[in-house]
Amino acid sequence: MIFITLSKFRKKPTKEMTAEVTNITRALAEKGVKIISFYWTLGRYDTVVIMDAPDEKAAMKANIMVGDIVSTETLVGVQREEAIKLVS
Repeated sequence: MIFITLSKFRKKPTKEMTAEVTNITRALAEKGVKIISFYWTLGRYDTVVIMDAPDEKAAMKANIMVGDIVSTETLVGVQREEAIKLVS
């Protein structure tokens, strides 16, 4: 499943915070959660992460693991081709 997570830093980011996120990303990979892309952004959100996770519980666990660093809002992504098949 594809999940798009929008997040805001809870405080000014530091090199230590970014290193912690890198470590969390490695730990997630061991649990089957793959980060497809990770962007720092301008505007309402500070980062956008697109991840592939086995299920909702794995995505939720990923967000819990970074909860001290960022507040998140996560969306489920459906491939365009699959969504078009749902249109009647």
